[in-house]
Amino acid sequence: MSLTDVSYRKNIKSPLNYIGGKQRILGQILPLFPANINCFVDLFTGGCNVGINANAKKIICNDNLSYLIDMYKLFKDNELQETIQHIENRITEFELSLTNEDGYKKLRTHYNQHKNPLDLFVLIAFSFNHQIRFNNSHEFNNPFGKDRSCFNATMKANLGHFIHKLKDRNIAFTCHNFEAFDFSELTEKDFVYCDPPYLITTGTYNDGKRGFTGWNESEEKKLLQILDNLHKNNIKFALSNVLEHKGKSNDLLKKWLNQHQSYHVSYIEMDYANANYQTLVRDKNASVEVLIMNYEPNKKFETLSLFSDTSIHYQTN
Repeated sequence: MSLTDVSYRKNIKSPLNYIGGKQRILGQILPLFPANINCFVDLFTGGCNVGINANAKKIICNDNLSYLIDMYKLFKDNELQETIQHIENRITEFELSLTNEDGYKKLRTHYNQHKNPLDLFVLIAFSFNHQIRFNNSHEFNNPFGKDRSCFNATMKANLGHFIHKLKDRNIAFTCHNFEAFDFSELTEKDFVYCDPPYLITTGTYNDGKRGFTGWNESEEKKLLQILDNLHKNNIKFALSNVLEHKGKSNDLLKKWLNQHQSYHVSYIEMDYANANYQTLVRDKNASVEVLIMNYEPNKKFETLSLFSDTSIHYQTN
């Protein structure tokens, strides 16, 4: 397939294997977003799976990881073939392969010295599980993905689709911590989507050990307050999160929902097709993911008691 002759798919897949990415559930959450959005804000854009596929006149993709945002900006500004050529030149220069760990480490050292955003993408392509991980000195430190990771034809095609879509949409990239983002210009026609690190799950993106802000109860409370403020200003929002995960309960989130009975909750099916909430709560290892909205989407909702002291609305399938 020619990279200059890309046939657009309904949903574009990010070229990044971002932990917590929403690619596999886009078909469930995108239909729940409001119609006729003027400005769509993806506050924790991560792998950009939601932002790149949002339907809005303007899209703002924000993340506090500056190196990630720099990479997206270069994807948008560079010609596609220039980006591909840089990637392939680096692969040749450092003799990158499924087995050459030494070449990978040399490129990693080179990137940490010069911070070229496209070199970061090459590193991600050959790193363990294609993950993005930095230490407290902001040095990329993800290990080599021996016999597993490389810049293959699928990743190349995904990158081509992604960059074409970036250039075709009115997308801007910003780099702010979520609480520093300026919401003052938003109106009732705008929409804020939040996919923060999940409080009761673990991951390199929320451990606070990368030299970037970690995620804890204090951060979660700040975000929930921001969402309440948006609601008071008649600005629609949706929040992705989990109520239960491997025996843990997000009691902070449940309490917040109990205090805001007007918010709606759509239950997201993950790896448990045809399961219902009652079945899931009996499975102590289940992860119950939800989309919380301060508006009623164009779906049928019923009321279900999810925990002892409250009732919330959930989407019926």
